[in-house]
Amino acid sequence: MARINLLPWREERRQERQQQFFTSLIAAFIFAAAILYGVILFADSMLDEQNNRNAFLDREIVELNKKIKEIKTLEAERDRLLARMQVIQELQASRPKVVKVFEAIVKTVPEGIHLEKVARQGNTLTLDGVAQSNARVSVFMRKLDDNTEFEESKLNVIKRTSSKSNAIRKFTLGVNESKPKKEDGES
Repeated sequence: MARINLLPWREERRQERQQQFFTSLIAAFIFAAAILYGVILFADSMLDEQNNRNAFLDREIVELNKKIKEIKTLEAERDRLLARMQVIQELQASRPKVVKVFEAIVKTVPEGIHLEKVARQGNTLTLDGVAQSNARVSVFMRKLDDNTEFEESKLNVIKRTSSKSNAIRKFTLGVNESKPKKEDGES
């Protein structure tokens, strides 16, 4: 029988397969590396895009904060201006009130009473004067109460002082001014 040696052929085939395996392995490794590199590039591009979005949002937030600050200063200025306008309107409404109050005082002071001092603090008038009798002070208070320019009057002090000719009474009384009436067209 003839002897055929198949070992070298098998050996060659094994080496060929081993070489194909290593070639496939290297090709798979290169392919996997290329895929991984592509995934990393894609992730980096998405990360850069997100960082750009975040930077844009940060810039917009800074701009909006500036606008909010400006709006707050404008609102504060508007409130100050409205307060000033309110004061001006109150002064405008009370301007004729002072004249009416002095006119009402002149009309309500009865004979026998002399006012020495008229002081105003807010809407309260303090009247200091002298009277010939307590009845004249009472009449004066009634006239003040009846007048539309004043609210309720209040007697603070009344003192009797003696002089050579006759006794006089020094008094201090307080009265509140009534609120100014709004004229037609005012709100």
